[in-house]
Amino acid sequence: MTQSQTLPTSAATNQLALLALVVGGIAIGSSPIFVRLSEVGPLATAFWRVALALIPLTVFSLLNRSKSSDAPPRTLGDCLLLSLPGVFLAIDLAAWHLSVHITSVANATLLANLAPVFVTIFGRLLFGFAITRIFTAGLAIAAIGVVVLKGGPAAMGGGDLLGDAVAVFAAIFYAGYILAIGRLRTRYDTLRIMQWGSASAAFCLLPASLFLEPVLLPSSVDGWANVFGLAFLTHAGGQALITYALAYLPAAFSSLTLLLQPVVAALLAWGLLDESLGVMQAIGGLIVLAGILIARRG
Repeated sequence: MTQSQTLPTSAATNQLALLALVVGGIAIGSSPIFVRLSEVGPLATAFWRVALALIPLTVFSLLNRSKSSDAPPRTLGDCLLLSLPGVFLAIDLAAWHLSVHITSVANATLLANLAPVFVTIFGRLLFGFAITRIFTAGLAIAAIGVVVLKGGPAAMGGGDLLGDAVAVFAAIFYAGYILAIGRLRTRYDTLRIMQWGSASAAFCLLPASLFLEPVLLPSSVDGWANVFGLAFLTHAGGQALITYALAYLPAAFSSLTLLLQPVVAALLAWGLLDESLGVMQAIGGLIVLAGILIARRG
């Protein structure tokens, strides 16, 4: 989306959109804290995240039914296509929630933001997207940043490397989710895609949670408040705010949320979970972010 493709705006609307973008980025950046503090395991938390998010999505859809400009799915093929992003989302959330538990919140959030890099790579392989020298340079910078993030080449084999690898795996499937949505947006509006994606993800995550998790239901009011907060504030609320903002702001502003999310996650983890943030980790994180931003520009 370029500046000319955004909706006509006034100064007040631009300020409101920018505020929505910042608040949305902060909301999404807080999601790993909810995941870490959840009373149920990572898969069960992922299930409640998408299942409970269907409540506000459905309410909003009913309120805006008259404004919907797309046609509902009519064939089994249409339904399967609308369900495909949810399959990718289910794998992404399961892997990323798991990574939050086995590596630092900062690392898991930062490495999950490699998704735009994989979007371009898969877009090249599947749809013939062009890959520029700027993108290649950004990818190389991001790779160097990951090495620095881990403390240098000598430290790459130790500690929470498995958790970091799972976060990168999550980024790969989030890239698939983004590409699938990109294809569907030519036929369906964002809300319909989000509804179908969340329902499909919940359908995939429920049997996995029942089979692999010892507990599916939170056992206290605080536990339920945690999963409702994750679903309402971060999954539905954060995405809705960013979607609203990008209707009025240039797409380049989406980079702001890319910067906000790992920073917010790291600060909250430091304040609430006592996770330390070392100098090498901070420098490596900044290098990774710079690489991703350069790659996105390319």
